[in-house]
Amino acid sequence: MKVIFTQDVKGKGKKGEVKNVSDGYARNYLLKNNLAIEATPGNLKGLEAQKKKEQQLEQAEEDKATQLKTTLENIEVKLKAKAGEGGRLFGSITSKQIADQLKKAHDIKLDKRKIELEQPIRSLGYTNVPVKLHPNVTGTIRVHVEEQ
Repeated sequence: MKVIFTQDVKGKGKKGEVKNVSDGYARNYLLKNNLAIEATPGNLKGLEAQKKKEQQLEQAEEDKATQLKTTLENIEVKLKAKAGEGGRLFGSITSKQIADQLKKAHDIKLDKRKIELEQPIRSLGYTNVPVKLHPNVTGTIRVHVEEQ
């Protein structure tokens, strides 16, 4: 019997997959526990429509991330910190501080975990910080650290 999985079933199939399984397994376990539905022409059409909708949503999300990337490239985030000799900071600038300042100054809400700062900024001046906006889109923020 052909079934469409509605949830992941370990060892059998993933959600949205169409597979041929034994009749007894399908009737007594998969269909009974709502883990799968029978693969009728109507259900297959519904699955195709659902996949198409998900693809459109994914594309819209990627377009939005690309637009945000363009916006971020034209922005400079200014932060003030106390510094000692040679432009070395007392403490450091973290991704949380960058995200907070971006929200405060430019009204762009960005999760601090998306800011890929390998090590906190510990010196005055300009730094380009990579930001992971989408699995396929990575932007950069220009951070300017000034002496307080």
